[in-house]
Amino acid sequence: MLSVVLSLLVLATIALTLGAVVLWRRGVRKQALLMLVLAAIAVVNIAIWTLPGADGAAPVDRVPGRGAP
Repeated sequence: MLSVVLSLLVLATIALTLGAVVLWRRGVRKQALLMLVLAAIAVVNIAIWTLPGADGAAPVDRVPGRGAP
């Protein structure tokens, strides 16, 4: 289930970035910047969950019930 959530978060990040570009071109700068900030926060959250730590295991691999060793 967590992989589905992370996948949706990636898709939402792409949609936010594309939407921000469209708004920027239309001249709606404040909302475009806010959308880019939200996309950046989502990318950081994805990185936190998927990048491995010092021990070589990613936090997503430590979630109980995922079947990971």
